[in-house]
Amino acid sequence: MLHTAKELLEEARKKHYAVPGFNCVADIMIRGILDRVEKLRSPVFLMLYPNDMDEKTWWYFPAIVRAAAERCTIPIVMHLDHATDIDVIRESLDNGFTSVMYDGSSLTFDKNVEMTRKTVEIAKPYGATVEAELGLVGGFGAEGGEVASILSQPKDVVTFIERTGIDSLAVSIGNAHGVYRQLPQLDISLLKELNAASSVPLVLHGGSGTPTDQIRAAVENGICKFNVYADCRVALWNRFKQLATELKSPDPSPNAYIVPLQQAIGDMVEEKVTLAGACGRA
Repeated sequence: MLHTAKELLEEARKKHYAVPGFNCVADIMIRGILDRVEKLRSPVFLMLYPNDMDEKTWWYFPAIVRAAAERCTIPIVMHLDHATDIDVIRESLDNGFTSVMYDGSSLTFDKNVEMTRKTVEIAKPYGATVEAELGLVGGFGAEGGEVASILSQPKDVVTFIERTGIDSLAVSIGNAHGVYRQLPQLDISLLKELNAASSVPLVLHGGSGTPTDQIRAAVENGICKFNVYADCRVALWNRFKQLATELKSPDPSPNAYIVPLQQAIGDMVEEKVTLAGACGRA
């Protein structure tokens, strides 16, 4: 059931819902996410962030996702998130990723076009789809450090898409990565303009912590995929701290803590899938 982003997001755009994308590390997160989206009958992006990789990740993560996808009955996209290294993109495609993102948002417009177009050319023989970013989604990443946002401009959208051949576009409309220090205010008027200008589905990064009414408004006005990572980490960490005080045995069964952690991430996933309007879309 591994799919490319193109087929899923075009359907989402047509029917005005979004496909949720969850960054995950190792099998505990993959199982927690997939168990719940399959129950909800939702398509899903399982995403890997390059900074979470080590030398074993290339065979370990794809092997788990492929094995799970063979038995799942919902569409799954295996997606490389925020890649800035062409060699990393090549390696992910060699290992079966069906979707990749080249993040040239910190580059000049022309350099972003050049590198994104190169990614599209590399991905095409694999049948994989490509996401890019126009503008700059700032915020606080998992590694710390604040980056200021640069809003996407409708006048740039048509040119960027025509020159790159991308399949989806991440936009900056007041959203941010990581845990918000203050509540965001998404610019829905700008999103409407971007959606009108774009021939490809739009993506919202920074889906963690964004107020539900703003997410709903974004989905209603053109967002076809939104990304979640910080809320995955928060859900796992909060439940982990609870379990550390609740479990009294010096050698508890692994399932005594693994299953509750999977349930914790599943509960968070259910909230996001419902918010995206993706229940029953598989």
